[in-house]
Amino acid sequence: MTDAGKLITIKIIHTLVWIFFNVVIFYMLYAVIVNKIDIWLWIGYGLVVLEGIVLLIFRLYCPLTILARKYSDSTRANFDIYLPNWLAKHNKLIYTTIMIGILIFTLIRIA
Repeated sequence: MTDAGKLITIKIIHTLVWIFFNVVIFYMLYAVIVNKIDIWLWIGYGLVVLEGIVLLIFRLYCPLTILARKYSDSTRANFDIYLPNWLAKHNKLIYTTIMIGILIFTLIRIA
């Protein structure tokens, strides 16, 4: 497989992982809004914490980004994922903010 083909494969996998975490996070948001505190919410927290640990281990970079860097010298934020550049650039800030909101709502619901 060529380097371009490897980069495309990584971008597809990275985008699918991103979609998966969007489903998890937006389920969590839905669950706390409608007061559906169930096992799936806690599994979501576990997955998000696991993702956070992975990011901390890799110095706030996704391992797929590090892998994709081998096949691209692009300086664009979305070189490793099929997202608009602005979203790839601000992804961590956006989803951290949403997760803080979910955590606050969860604490209100269980209090």
